[in-house]
Amino acid sequence: MVVLAASIVGKSGKVLVSRQFVDMSRIRIEGLLAAFPKLIGTGKQHTYFETENVRYVYQPIEALYLLLVTNKQSNILEDLDTLRLLSKLVPEYSYSLDEEGICKHAFELIFAFDEVISLGHKENVTVAQVKQYCEMESQEEKLHKLVMQSKINETKDVMKRKASEIDKSKIEKNRSDKGGFGPLTSMGSGRVENSFNDMSISSTGSGFGSGTGFGLTTDVDSFSTKPKGRPTASATAPPKGLGMKLGKSQKTNQFLESLKAEGEVIVEDVQPRISQSRTAAPPLTDPVTLTVEEKLNVTLKRDGGVSNFDVQGTLSLQILNQDDGYIQVQVQTGDNQAISFKTHPNMNKELFANEHILGPKDPNRPFPTGQASDAAGVGLLKWRMQSTDESMVPLTINCWPSSSGNETYVSIEYEASSMFDLRNVVVSVPLPPLREAPSVSQIDGEWRYDSRNSILEWSVLLIDNSNRSGSMEFVVPHADSSAFFPISVRFMATDTFSDLKVTTIIPVKGGNPPKYAQRTQLITENYQVV
Repeated sequence: MVVLAASIVGKSGKVLVSRQFVDMSRIRIEGLLAAFPKLIGTGKQHTYFETENVRYVYQPIEALYLLLVTNKQSNILEDLDTLRLLSKLVPEYSYSLDEEGICKHAFELIFAFDEVISLGHKENVTVAQVKQYCEMESQEEKLHKLVMQSKINETKDVMKRKASEIDKSKIEKNRSDKGGFGPLTSMGSGRVENSFNDMSISSTGSGFGSGTGFGLTTDVDSFSTKPKGRPTASATAPPKGLGMKLGKSQKTNQFLESLKAEGEVIVEDVQPRISQSRTAAPPLTDPVTLTVEEKLNVTLKRDGGVSNFDVQGTLSLQILNQDDGYIQVQVQTGDNQAISFKTHPNMNKELFANEHILGPKDPNRPFPTGQASDAAGVGLLKWRMQSTDESMVPLTINCWPSSSGNETYVSIEYEASSMFDLRNVVVSVPLPPLREAPSVSQIDGEWRYDSRNSILEWSVLLIDNSNRSGSMEFVVPHADSSAFFPISVRFMATDTFSDLKVTTIIPVKGGNPPKYAQRTQLITENYQVV
């Protein structure tokens, strides 16, 4: 009872995959498989037939045949059981049961056939066991990859050391060629290599302070960083008598340029100087300004679910002129029953409860005024909402780190609720310490690597109905999955959970109501995935 070969052939007789389990010449197996299409009968109920030497047991799979070639002494019932098991395995490895799909996954199918049949005899395995055996990692392969990675890292270190030595030798050569000086000494024998930025310092021989203090003891009268010809280090000596002005050191830049010449990727960390100007409120120009602001404090679980969801909102009023302070504010609240409103102690609570009008308890007392630079204003109303319903979360983040060998593949996706259009979205993902920037293979939006804090920032300018979901994929060296948490999120929106709106301004003393402006924003105060 021996299975000679397991094959997948087309109905025209073309052999796509064939695995032999006994010693057999190529000419013989090609002859057996070439004879198969000619021997298939039409209108027969059984799916096997015999020749003088072998038996064919087959099963149609769409436009293909799964075929077992056995000897005539083989147990037909066991052969049929083997055939059924192989027919279950083929769709597991090739989702498209056509010629292209089978050829694409030919080796996976051969490996699976080897787990089912050994030396012509069926193994006592199931489909799940075969998949598990085929997916097992090789310890030797992992060891080989570790050795190769260690060699690569060692080569990079040697390259950086050589680049540093070359750079230092060039600096020393330039110094000696231009009549430079040796290393500066101060406070004993320590070496000074600091760079002085945007400073002008004059030296008169003995340096700073008196002769016995923490003075710079040098014999150089002046320094200058103005390059002559090709750029050199910051400590070059010009002719005496020109004073001293130290600029930005070029030694670091030369070292970075030498690394770039060797093929290293250098990511410069440039922090914006006016990063807060985007979210700063514009100056007030209208006589009356009402600001509706909600702050989000959300903590999401990395495996799904909400740990904390808290919304705190305020309605503030700012008046520039005293004459416009005798007013009442008519508001309209949304249909969100989970929100509870609380008025300021000086407000007329009954008037707000009955007519949704905000006004002082004493109608003859005006609202206080403030300067145009005072963005806080006077608080009129506040509210709060807490929930554990995940559908209330405006933006959910899913992070999927998976390790393979010496690398960790991280896939992050966001899903935004249709309740809000989110602006200036920034997802900050912490990373383990890295030698170089992560390799981002796919992203919806833009990314920036903060090497100082080891954070990858994913930014999307606007999330609306055209991009309610998006993803980013990047690769870093092997790291634990916990190294990518907690993930911080920042965004803002022009809609709020309370849907509070100011409908009109009512003048208490009659006359025309003053002109007013209304601002509405939803911002994140603490939004994390832990």
